Amino acid sequence: MTRTAARHYSSWILFSLLAINLALVAGCSSKAAKYRYSTASIGSNCYAKALPTSGEGGLAWGSTLGVARQKSLNNCIRYAGRSGGTPSTCKVVLAECKK
Repeated sequence: MTRTAARHYSSWILFSLLAINLALVAGCSSKAAKYRYSTASIGSNCYAKALPTSGEGGLAWGSTLGVARQKSLNNCIRYAGRSGGTPSTCKVVLAECKK
């Protein structure tokens, strides 16, 4: 292999490694926020937030307080499990209806 061919080959390797590194960093920087939010449905006046002792919690909207609490708890269990937290410790910490 000639010296210029080796230089060309090594610059492609360096470029490839840089591209892979940037792709990995971009994937990590798009991590979700601490709480996941669901958008309010039309007519949803109630919301609830559930949190685990560690991991991500969940906020949910519902037409009644009971629906919002249940959806929030389900979201908490799902997101805590995905974030390496403790889904079994999820509990609703806030629940209210707007007037």
